[in-house]
Amino acid sequence: MAIKKGPTKGSGGKHRNKLRGHGPTPKAEDRVYHKAYKAKQAANRRKMADPRLAAKRRVAKFTSDSDDMVIGRNAVLEALRVNVPAKELYLAARIEHDDRTREIVRLATANGLHLMEADRLEMDRIARSSNHQGVVLKVQPYQYSSLLDLADRADKKSKAMEAAGPEAQMKARPLFIALDGVTDPQNLGAVIRSAAAFGANGVILPERRSASVTAAAWKVSAGAAAHLPVARVVNLTKAIESLKERGYYAVGLDGGGDALVGETGFETDPLVVVLGSEGKGLSRLVRETCDSIAGIPMSSMVESLNASVAAGISLYAVARARREAVSK
Repeated sequence: MAIKKGPTKGSGGKHRNKLRGHGPTPKAEDRVYHKAYKAKQAANRRKMADPRLAAKRRVAKFTSDSDDMVIGRNAVLEALRVNVPAKELYLAARIEHDDRTREIVRLATANGLHLMEADRLEMDRIARSSNHQGVVLKVQPYQYSSLLDLADRADKKSKAMEAAGPEAQMKARPLFIALDGVTDPQNLGAVIRSAAAFGANGVILPERRSASVTAAAWKVSAGAAAHLPVARVVNLTKAIESLKERGYYAVGLDGGGDALVGETGFETDPLVVVLGSEGKGLSRLVRETCDSIAGIPMSSMVESLNASVAAGISLYAVARARREAVSK
């Protein structure tokens, strides 16, 4: 005889999973069977076929916001002549060649650059301008050195010249140029060129409120940026203090100094020459870190000199003081 099974305690929760929902209702444009979904897909296809957006997508594959571009026939030609390190050369499709573009193509090919052809829309987006004259050069980012590497190399070079006589030893005495608040890349390029001409060991830049070694700075340096190392530091004051701990002296160039350039008494020592901006000069903390503040004698009609001119004068004064120290 079958025994009728009675109700089981707690059986009310056995089928609870079947009562669960499936989440919020999808939007009409996300339901594959809905006409709104088909309309969205058609709109996306039209968008992808738009030539302007297509050009923008193609450009995005090769460029980024951090890319440094040289645009225009004259500018690109000058950059290639001084061997600015570059990645690609972009030429407009159906460009009308002249002597400049022919030399541009020849130099780019000789340097192993990738030559890319682009239509007008793409060229405008790559150059971020319509004034590119059909030629755009993408420049490689500059490789900065660390301050420690610069100081170690300068010390090694100085020690290597100890046995070469007093004149060679004096010429190899460590010398750096530090820039405080110089924001013009062309000024920076001219400073690099002067520093290389007078045998300096490198240039020191702060990371903030300072020009960087862009294509413009590289061109003005006339290729000297390829040979003279440049270091970027977080804090210029601490960088100068760290060099002073290694036996360096710091001479700042500013108005109202206690000496003239070349006559501070520190020229024959390992030296850091610190230059400020044309308008503001040296910042307070950097000025206080310097062992001496030197001025450049000039007419009262001129208030100040830009950094590149001041760098050339001060470096010449240091070189002359070192030559005179050897001849005594």
